[in-house]
Amino acid sequence: MTIHLTIIGISLIALGLVHIIFPNYFKWKSELSSLSLINRQMMYVHTFFIALMLLLIGILCIWGSNEIVSTSLGKKLSLGLGIFCAIRLLFQFVVYSKKLWFGKLFETIVHYFFVCYWGYLSGIFLIIWGQ
Repeated sequence: MTIHLTIIGISLIALGLVHIIFPNYFKWKSELSSLSLINRQMMYVHTFFIALMLLLIGILCIWGSNEIVSTSLGKKLSLGLGIFCAIRLLFQFVVYSKKLWFGKLFETIVHYFFVCYWGYLSGIFLIIWGQ
């Protein structure tokens, strides 16, 4: 399981770092200009902290993989992360509209990638918890 945690760690670090491009890629300067200052700043702050948490959890998965797999606290952490990832997987279907990706090659690939990604993460974390 530690190899899976290393893979997950590297992927979470990468996902955290990719958040750096979100404001430019999604054109937040123009897209969010109609929002109030507090709502606009909340988008930036929440994105920063989501990215930071992904980065830190990724580092934890790499450096603490043995402890996550073999300790009671690690298994509890795995349960929490498994639930988080399972809910994120559910949101991939329930929250994101099909209009955003259906019939668009790149967006469809991204959609199915994240279905597989969040399924993999939730599965590994829940398997660790159950061992």
